[in-house]
Amino acid sequence: MKSIKNMIILIVVAIITIEVFIGAVPSCFALKSNTGWNSNGKPIRVSVVFYRFDDPFVSLVKQSFENIQSKNSDIVSFNFYDSKNEQAVQNHTIDMLLESGNTDLLVLSLVELKHDPKEIINKVKEKNIPVIFVNRRPIKISSSVIESYDKAYYIFTDSEQGGRLQGKILVDMWNKNKDTIDKNKDNIMQYVMFQGDPDNMETIDRTKYSIMAIEDAGIKVENIATKVCNWEEDTAKDTMVALFTQYSNKIEVIVSNNDAMALGAIETLQKFGYNKGDKTKTIPVVGVDAILKAQDFIKKGFMAATIVQSPDIMAETIYDIGMQLLSGNTRYECPRYRCDESGRIIYLPFYQCVC
Repeated sequence: MKSIKNMIILIVVAIITIEVFIGAVPSCFALKSNTGWNSNGKPIRVSVVFYRFDDPFVSLVKQSFENIQSKNSDIVSFNFYDSKNEQAVQNHTIDMLLESGNTDLLVLSLVELKHDPKEIINKVKEKNIPVIFVNRRPIKISSSVIESYDKAYYIFTDSEQGGRLQGKILVDMWNKNKDTIDKNKDNIMQYVMFQGDPDNMETIDRTKYSIMAIEDAGIKVENIATKVCNWEEDTAKDTMVALFTQYSNKIEVIVSNNDAMALGAIETLQKFGYNKGDKTKTIPVVGVDAILKAQDFIKKGFMAATIVQSPDIMAETIYDIGMQLLSGNTRYECPRYRCDESGRIIYLPFYQCVC
């Protein structure tokens, strides 16, 4: 199995190498810049290296870039690369892009999150190329790393605020429908938590602060089970079978770090006759991302709620900061969103989806 995986990585790396050096890169889009910077009349070349293409939110961000493109002229080209959730693939992609000389701005969604991106920053700094780290936040980014390169920015969603928003939604539901939700009438909210990547700060914050918001509202909670499903719908679906078999009468709500896992849990519940639209036989499930399938489930009464980390806001902020960096402005004033003290880590807010 390991040899097959290594072979696949080698094939992917070979394809990426060819694409970078002959310019046969997929997904090229043109954007209009309001900065006037156009690299001697040539299109601004932005290389976006995602950690994986099959993440639902990544797909939405790509679509947001396409929507921006449709409204603008040919001044900037975006080239998208799939790291296949493999650090070796991502490392090779970055190295090839830097060596090719075909990149004016690098946008990175990191695979490995246990350590800060010091080595990547040093490589990019040597080439004097601006870099924006997006969406996936390393567990720790030291101030020395942040200060080491003034052309490096970090754009993440405000995961603490997102977790608290999930918790608030469940608080409101509990206060309005406690008689239905509190099955055993013990005044305690018994919950199951579905988690994404355990080394991801989004996972850590959404898990911690969703429950903290419930407790801060004066509601007692009991954790029936917490399961790591790595953002994947099928994994959550299979996990929910075992959980429901063991704890069916105890589970009162389900909190999921994303919609994909929430949907997997709901599809299993439906096999057991739950969450089909009958409010008396529904376990509230709350997710994150507002993907289309989740919105449909909410409209049908299968899912309680989801929160939005807007892909449009993410894409527009990346675009705005990228254009400023390419114009020589290395200081973003954070007019709309929360920033850290350095001004180079930007946190984008979540909103409850009105589905």
